[in-house]
Amino acid sequence: MVTASAPASVPRLVVAAPSSGSGKTTVATGLMAALTARGLAVSPHKVGPDYIDPGYHALATGRTGRNLDAYLCGPELVEPLFLHGSRGCDIAVIEGVMGLYDGAAGEGELASTAHVAKLLRAPVVLVVDASAQSRSVAALVHGFVSFDPDVRVAGVILNKVGSDRHEVMLREALDAVGVPVLGALRRAAPVETPSRHLGLVPVAERGSAAVEAVSAMAALVADGCDLEGLVALARGAGTLSGAAWDAGEVLAPTPRPLPVPNPGAALPDPRVRPERPRPHTPDGLEKVRVAVAGGAAFTFSYAEHAELLAAAGAEVAVFDPLRDEELPEGTRGLVIGGGFPEVYVSELSANEGLRKSVAELALGGAPVAAECAGLLYLGRELDGLPMCGVLDTSARMSGRLTLGYRDCVALTDSPLAVAGTRMRGHEFHRTVVEPGAGAAPAWGMRTPQRRVEGFVEGGVHASYLHTHWAAQPSVARRFVESCGTP
Repeated sequence: MVTASAPASVPRLVVAAPSSGSGKTTVATGLMAALTARGLAVSPHKVGPDYIDPGYHALATGRTGRNLDAYLCGPELVEPLFLHGSRGCDIAVIEGVMGLYDGAAGEGELASTAHVAKLLRAPVVLVVDASAQSRSVAALVHGFVSFDPDVRVAGVILNKVGSDRHEVMLREALDAVGVPVLGALRRAAPVETPSRHLGLVPVAERGSAAVEAVSAMAALVADGCDLEGLVALARGAGTLSGAAWDAGEVLAPTPRPLPVPNPGAALPDPRVRPERPRPHTPDGLEKVRVAVAGGAAFTFSYAEHAELLAAAGAEVAVFDPLRDEELPEGTRGLVIGGGFPEVYVSELSANEGLRKSVAELALGGAPVAAECAGLLYLGRELDGLPMCGVLDTSARMSGRLTLGYRDCVALTDSPLAVAGTRMRGHEFHRTVVEPGAGAAPAWGMRTPQRRVEGFVEGGVHASYLHTHWAAQPSVARRFVESCGTP
C-alpha cells in the first residue's frame, strides 16, 4: 500500500522525456491514476500551454488539471500557482512539455520542463523511448543528467521495452550511469490515445473510451513501475516556502499608504483594530452572470480564469454551444475559449437559436472575450457554414500550423484591457481568418515584423491568442466591471 507523509511542502516529482513522443503523457497520467487508486489525493499539473493533457489528468485524479507556464505567467508565479493547485493533496505529479530542456524559442531555459523543475525544487523522472536502442540509452541518460547540474534527474522509466532480454540489457547499461531505473513498460495497444492535427483527442470528445484508456495507463504503470520508489523520490523534493496564489487576494485593492505621523495629533486607540483589506468584489456586481462556453467543442480553458471571474464578482454559468439553444438566462458577459469548432462546425452551425442569442448579446454591446475557437465561432462563417456573424470574418482550415509563444501589447481599448497593456500569449491553430471591415486590431506582436492580430469591435475582444489571466488579473476585474449591474 502506497502512503504519503505530510511534510511542510507537498511531495512532488516531474515526469519528463528527451523529446516529444517518448511517452510522458502515458506515464504521468498512469502514475496519477495508479496513486489515486491507492488512496492518495494527487495534484495534477502540466508544464506549458497544453489544454488537452490536463483533461486526462483530471480524469485520472478527480481533480482539476492545472498548467504551470513560466512564459505566460512569469517564473515568479510558477510556485504560487503550484501551491494553489496542490492544496490539501498528498502528492503532486507534474507532466513536462516536449523535451526536458526545450523552452520558449530564443529564450534559453525559459518555460522548459527543466526550468519549472528548478523553480519547484522537484526531482525529475526521465521517460525514455527504448524501442530502438540498448547500451546507447546510458549515453542518452548521462547527457541529460549532466547537461544542467541544477536539474536533478533522479530516475528513469524505460518505455516501449521489447522483451525481458531487452530490459536486462537496458538496465545493465544504465547501472554505469548511477540513475535508478524506476520502471520498465512494454508497448501496450490499449493505452494508445488517438491524435489529430493539434494533438490528442480531448477527453470530452471520447467519453467512455477515455476512461478505459486512463484505466489502461494506470494498470500499465502499476505493473511496470516502482510506485513506492516514485513516492519516496517525490518526498525528497525541496521545501517550498512561498504563499499559494489566491484569486481573491490578487484582486484585492492595493492598501492605501499609511499617513505620515503628526506629532501634535492624538495617539490612536490601541483597542481599535485597523480594518483589513477585503478581496475585491465590485459593489453591485456580486450576481453579474458571465456565460462561459464549454462542452466538447470548447475544451480549452485555464481553471484560474473562472476563479478570477468569480473573485471579481461574477456568477460563472457554463453552457454547451452544441446542446444549449440559448445563453443562460440573465447573461451579461460572454467568454468563449479555445477548442475544436472545426470538428463540430456542422452542429454549431445547425444550432441557430444559440447563434442568434450570441449575436444579440454581442451586438447589444455586452462584453465578449473570445480566444481562437471563440474567434472562429463569432465570425460570419467557418469552412463555408454560417457562424454567429458578430464579426465580419471568414475562416477556413488550412494545411499550415501556426504555433508559438507571443509577446504582445493591446492596441485598442476593450473590455479586457486598455491600450498599452502588455501580455504574453500562445498561438496554436491550423485555421486562417480572412478579416472584413469595421474592427480594430486587438494585439500588436512585439516581434521584428510587428504583426497585428485579433479584433476589437464594440464590446467584443476576439483573437487567436491564448492568454493566462493569472499573469494580469486586472483583465478579469475589467471584464466583470464592463458587464454593468444585474
